[in-house]
Amino acid sequence: MATTDVNQYLGNPLLKKANVPVEFTKEQIQEYQKCMDDPVYFIQEHMKIVSLDEGLVPFKMYDFQQNMVQTFHDNRFTICKLPRQSGKSTTIIAYLLHYVLFNPNVNVAILANKSSTARDILGRLQLGYENLPKWLQQGVISWNKGSLDLENGSSILAASTSASAIRGGSYNIIFLDEFAYVPSSLAEEFFSSVYPTISSGKSTKVMIVSTPHGMNMFYKLWTDAQNKKNDYIPLEVHWSEVPGRDEVWKEETIRNTSQAQFNSEFECEFLGSIDTLIAPHKLKQMPYVDPIQSHADLDIFERPDEKKTYFLTADVSRGTSQDYSAFLVLDVTEMPYRIVAKYRNNEIKPLLFPQKIHEVAKAYNNCFVLVEVNDIGEQVANSLQFDLEYDNLVMASMRGRAGQILGAGFSGGKAQLGVRTTKAVKRIGCSNLKQLIESDKLLIPDYDIMNELSTFIVKGSSHQADDGCTDDLVACLFIFAWAVDQTYFKELTDNDIRERMYKEQQNQLEQDMAPFGFVDNGLDNPHLEEEEVDEYGNRWTTVVRDHNTDW
Repeated sequence: MATTDVNQYLGNPLLKKANVPVEFTKEQIQEYQKCMDDPVYFIQEHMKIVSLDEGLVPFKMYDFQQNMVQTFHDNRFTICKLPRQSGKSTTIIAYLLHYVLFNPNVNVAILANKSSTARDILGRLQLGYENLPKWLQQGVISWNKGSLDLENGSSILAASTSASAIRGGSYNIIFLDEFAYVPSSLAEEFFSSVYPTISSGKSTKVMIVSTPHGMNMFYKLWTDAQNKKNDYIPLEVHWSEVPGRDEVWKEETIRNTSQAQFNSEFECEFLGSIDTLIAPHKLKQMPYVDPIQSHADLDIFERPDEKKTYFLTADVSRGTSQDYSAFLVLDVTEMPYRIVAKYRNNEIKPLLFPQKIHEVAKAYNNCFVLVEVNDIGEQVANSLQFDLEYDNLVMASMRGRAGQILGAGFSGGKAQLGVRTTKAVKRIGCSNLKQLIESDKLLIPDYDIMNELSTFIVKGSSHQADDGCTDDLVACLFIFAWAVDQTYFKELTDNDIRERMYKEQQNQLEQDMAPFGFVDNGLDNPHLEEEEVDEYGNRWTTVVRDHNTDW
């Protein structure tokens, strides 16, 4: 009858339990020292992984993987942008294994977009640990699917990326896997509530590794790292650096997926979702800047100027975590229009939101305020008008087939304190917004807005946020874009944007067609008189019939 080795951890012959004495040979002592000093050497000599084709094999790192390990070892903060299936997670866990083996009393957190993914990563680390020589192992105190503890006082936790996962703990390494796929709300909550604490230590390491997935928190951290606006060391790997990947492989991959998918997953472009309202190439060109002032969810990009005209649009939520109340303040003195302030909060109650709007609107020269009044938005507008007695609230009236028309008061028709987001308002607003942004008539300095635009996509016959994303700031934008086409807005700003855009497009068309010699502006036609544009933006031309002409 077989007997169990008392030195095994819970009967696992591959694991050494705690408090088992080890007698090292002279050669083992020398090898132990070499492994401790050089993580690349340790991984190359002793780490094993599972290959799909060959099973359990030594981990022979590629050049870029060795560079990754050395970068992690030499720096506190690292952010890596890598293509799919490049062995990025495997490389990280190999380094983490080295870290907990040769550093006593350290805590490591493996965080992924899903807790199951984090546990899978830990499982691969545990597999590597089981296949180490016993004299390299630390004795095991606990060994679970979500954590492990070693007798040298070091431990590893695997969990989903959230503020609650590691709150209250003290961690020496935070590994964020596929951080671009963490929902924006969770990523923001994590960095605002947990990250400042864990990154304040003198030796704490933070390692962020991901394939791009839109213009989210990962995009911001990566861009800031490249521009040296944070302390992260940016590390990028091109798909061609992975052995076996060449132009033939590229063509085959595109053929079996799509060009857009290849650009995102292998070229590592921050493209966002497919079929976005704003063209991806335009989104990539739009730079963001840090606010000059941020406080209580209000970001200021430009301070009020008494000589300028401002316009505020607001989108109202119920104050739950799934939805945000938001507003934007725009400088509409002249084109291009510019966003000068932004507010977004997913907890503020509708009773308090009017006060926030009122406070900011007063500061920006008592600016014009347009509130979206679907659902509880009407409550916010009413509070602004009657409780806070704000004078510059923009109203809308129903005018039959013309739809909603902006105005300053209850001037006939079915009037309301704001605008209802109907299908027509959203369609016109989105169309105008696309034209404004892509023709550089609206400048957007804010990262959060760009994040939402990168996931604001076609769904059916309309546009809305991609699954798991938000579009509250975009709602403020398309409400504004709808408003700029209204006669009342043109009167407020003395700036007919449709007319200007039309003329610019017409001039561009004439320039493009001029070489062909058949552009006629119609000015010499005796049968045409000067055209007019009505209050709804329709263009009318009077045709004068010449009775001596055959029609």
